[in-house]
Amino acid sequence: MEGKVFKYGDHVDTDVILPARYLALKDNKDLAEHCMEDIDAQFSKKVKPGDIIVAGQNFGCGSSREHAPIAIKACGVSCVIAASFARIFYRNAINIGLAILESPEAAADIRDGDRLAVDFGKGEIKNLSSGLSYKAGAFPPFVRKIIDAGGLLASIK
Repeated sequence: MEGKVFKYGDHVDTDVILPARYLALKDNKDLAEHCMEDIDAQFSKKVKPGDIIVAGQNFGCGSSREHAPIAIKACGVSCVIAASFARIFYRNAINIGLAILESPEAAADIRDGDRLAVDFGKGEIKNLSSGLSYKAGAFPPFVRKIIDAGGLLASIK
């Protein structure tokens, strides 16, 4: 999987990922239109299918709602790489089929606009812009099955 990076800092909370004023929206495409707008007003207009979010520590902190990872996935983001994730966001992302990788080194080095290639099976992140490579934990087979199926419910079906 390859994509362009949108880089953010530490402690990006769920209210920044999807502001609470949009929680009543029911359609995932409507949620996607407002993804990241309080931190990056043009994000939903700039992001392309396959692009990647890279962030610092504690990405997805805040409330436990699934709207945040749903909005990210609905924008076409293929993966979020962060130094660390809030635990509830981590689980919600897997449940809805959004690929996430923890790699503090990658999160520190990768820059906004870089192009990455990610191999989930090997847990490898290659920065095609700089030529550097990073390791992240590879998904266990059962998690890979959930993400490949598009989420927990889809994998059960």
